[in-house]
Amino acid sequence: MLLDGLSGGLTLVSGGLLGMTAYLDTLTVAAAVRSRRSMCPSDAAPRHRFAVLVPAHNEELLIGRLLDNLQQLDYPSDLFEICVVADNCTDRTAELARAAGATVYERFDPTQRAKGYALRWLLEQLSSDASPHSAASRSSEPSPSSAASRSSDALPSSGPSPRFDAFVVLDADSVVSPNFLRSMDARLAAGAQVIQAHYSVLNADEGSVAGLRSAALAAVHYLRPLGRAALGLSCGLKGNGMCFAAEILDRFAWSWFTLAEDVEFHLALVSQGVRVDFAPEATVLADMPLTLDQAASQNDRWERGRLQLVKHYLPRLVLDSLRHRSPLRFDAAVEQLIPPLSIPFALSCVMLVAALALALAGHGGTLPLALAACSLVGQVAYLLTALALVRAPRSRYLSLAKAPIYIAWKVSLYARALLPTRTSEWVRTSRAP
Repeated sequence: MLLDGLSGGLTLVSGGLLGMTAYLDTLTVAAAVRSRRSMCPSDAAPRHRFAVLVPAHNEELLIGRLLDNLQQLDYPSDLFEICVVADNCTDRTAELARAAGATVYERFDPTQRAKGYALRWLLEQLSSDASPHSAASRSSEPSPSSAASRSSDALPSSGPSPRFDAFVVLDADSVVSPNFLRSMDARLAAGAQVIQAHYSVLNADEGSVAGLRSAALAAVHYLRPLGRAALGLSCGLKGNGMCFAAEILDRFAWSWFTLAEDVEFHLALVSQGVRVDFAPEATVLADMPLTLDQAASQNDRWERGRLQLVKHYLPRLVLDSLRHRSPLRFDAAVEQLIPPLSIPFALSCVMLVAALALALAGHGGTLPLALAACSLVGQVAYLLTALALVRAPRSRYLSLAKAPIYIAWKVSLYARALLPTRTSEWVRTSRAP
């Protein structure tokens, strides 16, 4: 009786894993089909003026690299302005950004340290500025006292600056492809309102941890969005390399300050029927931690933030999707239920071993064994297809040899993320010098 109950439990869990894998493999097939089509935007003359928003917290080591990179954009320099918000910085971030030609705003408010607060405050400053000249002069002589007086609650919420047609958000540790703004411009001209670029790893060859992160992001940041684009779904926001039409920020403002403010913003968008477009031809690359210790805080923040959103937003989003018969909303809800690939892969392995033990003992287990095996095969196919779609080098495949260590670490971190927390503070991820 006990073994029969165990076999039933294994069948139930393995079936659930196979269902999740089937969903991922559906996106895989859609992405593979979409990748065969031309994805290059038109070569029409640039028409949109962009504000490139760079929230930075103690980024003196990397801010210069991004600003130099942005000067190499294949886009008219008079049609974009780089706006850096040096948020609660104690280093030379603001000084170096100003020397590189960016318009710099300094914010000092230790009570509100999340990235979302910095972006909201920066948008308020841009809205209150009468002209580009006033913005530059106000940031040329910063002082902690004056910056503190212009905290995120000092100004009433208002729409974005009419000087700009769209706003791009980039992390300070990033670089972008030369065609980045041309791609955003073309997609805005084609009717897109929110766009996510392909976000990947800059230092993927500097260690197995960064290499494994690159492999994971090939699936999460390329294959899935590409598959959703093929199916007419919303591709999601990844926190870096995002572009918003001015009317979207005028409508939604910036009111998201959780540990995963990008995901929260996306859920708010799809709940109102706004779809996020994917720009696979435009890339944003960022440094990733090189050791598991360095990666711990970043991963913990991501997983805690996502789990918080599942608790607070998912039931309402599912009900709305059913009420409005909206695949857009339903898919966005399903996406939040999918844990990092390490979790279903580890669980499928456990189910496979347990079902195999039952089968060898003569107590059934054939059905859960088949379900778990199919799930594992589907997950491997999903990951390998993602690597093929991004044309990953041979070293990326070789990094998978260390996946068991990474999976064990990820499972333990995910378990800790289930514990409650209240923090939403912006903590800079540790990186190698």
